[in-house]
Amino acid sequence: MAVTSATVGAITTLTLDSPHNRNALSTVLVEELTAGLRHASENPDVRAVVLTHTGGTFCAGADLSEAGGSVESRTAQMLGLLRLIVETPKPVVGKIDGHVRAGGVGLVGACDIVVAGPGSTFALTEARLGLAPSIISLTVLPRLDSRAASRYFLTGEKFGAHEAEAIGLISEATQDPDATLVEILDSLRQGSPQGLAASKGLTTASVLAGFDARGRQLSEQSARLFASEQAREGMMSFLQKRPPEWAGVKPAEQPGEK
Repeated sequence: MAVTSATVGAITTLTLDSPHNRNALSTVLVEELTAGLRHASENPDVRAVVLTHTGGTFCAGADLSEAGGSVESRTAQMLGLLRLIVETPKPVVGKIDGHVRAGGVGLVGACDIVVAGPGSTFALTEARLGLAPSIISLTVLPRLDSRAASRYFLTGEKFGAHEAEAIGLISEATQDPDATLVEILDSLRQGSPQGLAASKGLTTASVLAGFDARGRQLSEQSARLFASEQAREGMMSFLQKRPPEWAGVKPAEQPGEK
């Protein structure tokens, strides 16, 4: 199993547990996470869902070892997962204390509340692989201020939990994510199921409108980029642990320079 599920005290915890590939978004992981979310959504005794992880990586993004499979199927699967997190009528709380890359950042953006510990780092690395954060932009862009979005979408730089809080990606950077999570869940248990669902709906309506308006277009863009020569080079260089062919290009000589 790539995802484990446990329900205690009206809280379902879904744990990404695929250490062999750093909790990458494999077909199996996405299917199991989707099933866990649907089950929790349909359980009247569940008040909230916690999304967390084992190991030092929350999610490494797309599973590049599956790059030879159906691109259209994988993009549709990812689009459906992100929409499901947003649509789930229970609050979804992310608890992170590890690395988050690319598609993993999309999961973070889809959660309603996110706490991150000191071991957390974030990066949108798609441009370095000849790709773009196409589908995940639907959940990430509504969270970030525009200057931060431009910087991190384009540079692929790594940033920590405090920066993630400052730009709106997460709710709180904390030294003790477990203790912070307990406080948040205690507060959520005070809300009625109806009140929580309706209140969440107010905060997610514009995000879902983005899925309706641009989901298909962004899925097509993602599939097109994944099938490109530059993406093949980018993914191959990543798997072979070498720079891609476009890396290391020297800056153009400026006028007046020698």
